Amino acid sequence: MPSPTSDERLPRSSVPSDGPAGPGRAAQPDAAALRDQAALDRLLAGLERFSPDDDPAHPRGGAADPPLVAVDATDRLLLDEAASALAASGPGEVVVIDDRFGALTLGAAVAHGLTGIRVHQDALTSELALDRNAHEATVHGQAGLTATFTHLPLGEDLLRGARVVLLQLPRSLAALRDVAEHVARFAAPDVVVLAGGRLKHMTPTMNDVLAESFTDVRASLARQKSRVLVARGPRPGVGLTYPVTEHLAELDLDVVAYGAAFAGASLDIGTRYLLGFLDRVSPDARDAVDLGCGTGILAVSFARSRPDAVVVATDQSEAAVRSARATAAAGGVGERVRVVRDDVGSSLAERSADVVLCNPPFHQGAALSTGVAHRMFAAAGRVLRPGGELWTVYNSHLRYRPALERAVGPTTQAGRGPKFTVTRSVAR
Repeated sequence: MPSPTSDERLPRSSVPSDGPAGPGRAAQPDAAALRDQAALDRLLAGLERFSPDDDPAHPRGGAADPPLVAVDATDRLLLDEAASALAASGPGEVVVIDDRFGALTLGAAVAHGLTGIRVHQDALTSELALDRNAHEATVHGQAGLTATFTHLPLGEDLLRGARVVLLQLPRSLAALRDVAEHVARFAAPDVVVLAGGRLKHMTPTMNDVLAESFTDVRASLARQKSRVLVARGPRPGVGLTYPVTEHLAELDLDVVAYGAAFAGASLDIGTRYLLGFLDRVSPDARDAVDLGCGTGILAVSFARSRPDAVVVATDQSEAAVRSARATAAAGGVGERVRVVRDDVGSSLAERSADVVLCNPPFHQGAALSTGVAHRMFAAAGRVLRPGGELWTVYNSHLRYRPALERAVGPTTQAGRGPKFTVTRSVAR
């Protein structure tokens, strides 16, 4: 990565010298600036994670479940690096992408009095966290924050005329490319993109991906193990790579994937293993659910194997939902696969399904986490009719069987390979 390696803390006056605000100057802060900084510090100190994956029955704190924080060094560095650009921005000129809990959106609003901030968060849980933190901040004296931003999907409406884009770097290069192409295509010609991440998750290839869409890409000094990539100069005529479509010959299925969809248009090995057990699922099943559907391969495969079945595919990722809908249409089962963006099946009625299929993730962002899986098991226990079946695939070392027994019912091992285990749980 072509960037300095120092972890020296930058002063707040250190900003990009050629940003929209003009040359940076190390000026003495005035009283108004000090008030704004105090308000920002108070806001950030009060933000909460509001993570639904904090299950009291499965507390965090072990090596496998490190605690997440509502505001980290990357959030603070992004706000500092973007200070002059944000100060020069008018209503509707700032876009925030993949803000995890609201620090970037609400921080920009409080520190710079910004309104009309357009926000895209692929994860529904991040949307909910931003909304709740805005509401809580209003309750605690920082009024009006709920009216300073609007949620929008990744697309032209999100980025039209944007002059500043704040981005939490995704780990997926495909997701980064999708965002960069959209910004270059739809934002203002003088847009500046500030993309922050933790050093341990950043690679030189991220610079290269941004350089595909922008003529000028540089990196900030590192601070507290975080760094910001700054991109300017949208290249003319940038096209959109996503969605991509790949034909999986082994399934005779076209899979459609947007940039942030897990595994892209490929078949991940856990899903492949679970697919080998679909013919053992209850033959009388008519109402099925695919929890955490990704690009929809499980949902579409089940619907194609059961012409009388209806499948609800759910995921909290907007990219996954868009991908699954397109995959279902490509597979000829769009009328029998209903795709829903929700939080682990929260929109589904109790006792409404005969079968639940589940390939739970064991990462939340960059952190190892089993919390999502435990919430999925609880959701399956809620939506399954008595006698219904949950079919789950997971990495064998996770040993989920006792948790499945508690959340759903009697659980047996249907198969075990070198890496994965498939279980069948029968709802009480």
